[in-house]
Amino acid sequence: MIHRIQEELIEKRLSSGKAIVMLGPRQTGKTTLMEKIISKLENPLVLNCDDPFIRSRLAGSNSAQLRQIIGSHRVVFVDEAQRVKNIGITLKLITDQMKDVLLLVSGSSSLELANEINEPLTGRKFEFMLYPVSWQEFYQHAGYISAMQQLELRMVYGMYPEVIAQPGDEKEILREITGSYLYKDLLSWKGIRKPEILDKLLKALALQIGNLVSYNELANTIQVDKNTVSNYIDLLEKAFVVFKLHPFTRNQRNEISTGRKIYFYDTGIRNALINNFNLMDSRNDTGALWENFMVAERMKFLHYSRKYTGTWFWRNHQQKEIDYIEEADGKISAFEFKWNPEKRFKVPSSFAENYNISDVEVISRKNFLPFVGVTWKRKFL
Repeated sequence: MIHRIQEELIEKRLSSGKAIVMLGPRQTGKTTLMEKIISKLENPLVLNCDDPFIRSRLAGSNSAQLRQIIGSHRVVFVDEAQRVKNIGITLKLITDQMKDVLLLVSGSSSLELANEINEPLTGRKFEFMLYPVSWQEFYQHAGYISAMQQLELRMVYGMYPEVIAQPGDEKEILREITGSYLYKDLLSWKGIRKPEILDKLLKALALQIGNLVSYNELANTIQVDKNTVSNYIDLLEKAFVVFKLHPFTRNQRNEISTGRKIYFYDTGIRNALINNFNLMDSRNDTGALWENFMVAERMKFLHYSRKYTGTWFWRNHQQKEIDYIEEADGKISAFEFKWNPEKRFKVPSSFAENYNISDVEVISRKNFLPFVGVTWKRKFL
């Protein structure tokens, strides 16, 4: 089992007196992680809301009924909580009326659960996100040699736990995740009325990673209006399928200030959508795939490390570009992604002059480890 960074972060909060809420995409290991944590605790009660009986008992229960359900247990884990109607009120009653109960909650999507619990549990919870396995976690699990040997495979097939655990079955697992789990939350959400449009939009986004995305162009491509594209992409973000980068600008005349880049949290999902599982030397999107992989891994690293930074890309009207910009504590750092470590990059003069930055770090497959949070290169040899 791959050790997850969030385990220690959650365990530090167990004595806080607040509920522990775990969100994230389906199949990322939330239930497995929470069960591992509560296995170390005394006499936990697991309430799996996939079970219709448990759903019916939790929905609309008053505090006396909840005490009867929980009994003498001092640890309660509510799994797939988004399946329970008005779950936020139920969880609020537990946290308010049963101060001696440690409450842990998981949900497969923020689309339903976050909306249900944000107001009732304001000030009563610590919220954690679990993404597909990070490179930090995979590296620690596999060791330097094995991890680096699998770099191309991980870019192609992604970082979902089941995909990593079952080599040889990656395509079948990814198609199941993409075809069933990925759409399951989205298609049950009231904002998604036309699954065929969602499918076309995802494929269009998959083909545009690393490029500037125009909502107008997407709307024309899939034959819908711009607002529908915007709404569907917002839902894809809430379901942890994609995320955006916006342009970096300080109101310089020659810089673009609108537009965005859209990346997938998992490159395996992206490749499954376009049915391209070729390795790097047989692809025409190697650079874009490397860029997506690096930006996604950086986002996981920043989130798990509790590093709060602004993140952007930079481009001017002359089509000069820098792939990725970070700003933390007033310091700007710039990065360019090149799969080929021999490929050169020249810092655009307008960027260097406007921001007094002449050094842009090129991140290649030879030097990427510190960028994604791995600083102990040979520790596990």
